[in-house]
Amino acid sequence: MPSPAAEFIDRTLRFEGSEFRAEADAERIGGGLRFYGASVGAIRGTVRDAGRRHPGLTHDEVTALAAELWEEPVYERRLAAIVLLQGQVRILRGNDLTRIEQFLRDARVGELVDPLAADVVRPLLDRLEGAEAERARRIIERWATDPDPNLRRAAALL
Repeated sequence: MPSPAAEFIDRTLRFEGSEFRAEADAERIGGGLRFYGASVGAIRGTVRDAGRRHPGLTHDEVTALAAELWEEPVYERRLAAIVLLQGQVRILRGNDLTRIEQFLRDARVGELVDPLAADVVRPLLDRLEGAEAERARRIIERWATDPDPNLRRAAALL
């Protein structure tokens, strides 16, 4: 059963979508993803509204919501997960790179890999210190030589 926040985001993105935009995005982006046809502005606004409806989400709630949104291979849901993480990057931890790595592996398209790497992973890495920063650096080095092209792409952006 979806969480109330995920249900709100999914319902709103479906409502904001257009069949015309969904078809155009599917043709332009592809990757075997489904598309609702919601604009980037609508996605950002929906995540912002979800934050107002569900204030004070903890670290675990934020990462669980991102995972719940990512679960379905729908471009707008996955972009909403990235927008959520972008807005909450200050509460992310080095060990969240494990979950983010799974997102990257399953991203399917550069349009999801790039903002996840540049707008979530990079600011997270910039905040880490000491042993946590060293561990993260080793993870990114491993990504650079991983067989998965999405991980190599993310590492190159960092």
